[in-house]
Amino acid sequence: MDASSISILAKAIVCGCSALGAGVSMIGGLGPGIGEGYAVGKALESIARQPELKGTITTTMFMGCAVAETTGLYSLIIALILLFVNPFTGLF
Repeated sequence: MDASSISILAKAIVCGCSALGAGVSMIGGLGPGIGEGYAVGKALESIARQPELKGTITTTMFMGCAVAETTGLYSLIIALILLFVNPFTGLF
């Protein structure tokens, strides 16, 4: 094998591994969805038990859901970088 075919093979392996890494990073999107659903359910239970604290519970729930959502956004950004920018292809 000559140098150009090795370089093409190396780029193909890097692109394949980047696609695999992007798919694995999108598994990180499952956690926030499950966590936010659980948090909203518990907030509804709390409001049902103590309706006078509705404002406080709702505000705390929204803040928690916003923080949890950032995890999913980070995994989406990493997946997009691996798929479209792909900083590793310039190494070969």
